[in-house]
Amino acid sequence: MSDAKDTGPGSGGSGDEGDGPDAAKSAEITQLLGRLGQGDGAVAESLLPLVYDELRALAQSHFARQSADHTLQATALVHEVYLKLARGASPGWRGRDHFFAVAAHAMRQVLVDHARRKRAEKREGSRSRVELGERAAADGADLGAILDLEEALERLGRLDPRKAQVVTLRFFGGLTNDAVAEALGIARATVADDWAFARAWLAKELGKS
Repeated sequence: MSDAKDTGPGSGGSGDEGDGPDAAKSAEITQLLGRLGQGDGAVAESLLPLVYDELRALAQSHFARQSADHTLQATALVHEVYLKLARGASPGWRGRDHFFAVAAHAMRQVLVDHARRKRAEKREGSRSRVELGERAAADGADLGAILDLEEALERLGRLDPRKAQVVTLRFFGGLTNDAVAEALGIARATVADDWAFARAWLAKELGKS
């Protein structure tokens, strides 16, 4: 498995990427989410295209290296994730990192549910192993392999819930270590340690599949 790098939707949230268009966009999303969390519904119209574009970029990164015959497209994934976020009870957004942390859990659920539907429709066939890289499907694994990861993540969650949280935010949400630390209220070094441990633990568990 390759070393993790701080790239993806979480970049620019609380790292040292500096100024620029991405940093300005991140700041705008954080500001609008803060206002929305305070009950200012008027900002929703301005916020939607910003978070939608970022969710779509994340979804496209999930499928960038998949084979062309996968059945869940990036746009459909974004729609399902956004509907889950819109229909759920408002968690009181604390900013951009918090929003994408919640989105990561929705992304995980949508991908796992879709993979389960696929398995139910087609029982035969082998599932490729998933390599735990920067984000879902980063190494070309099909959606069926997500089920192996989900089962392993559930086992990890029973042993250490925080480490499972870190994996969800990094793997399914594409958040950086800084963004995960902000979302979970822990030190960046702790996130890095949890991420390294979880990747090694999950690689071992997935190797048994």
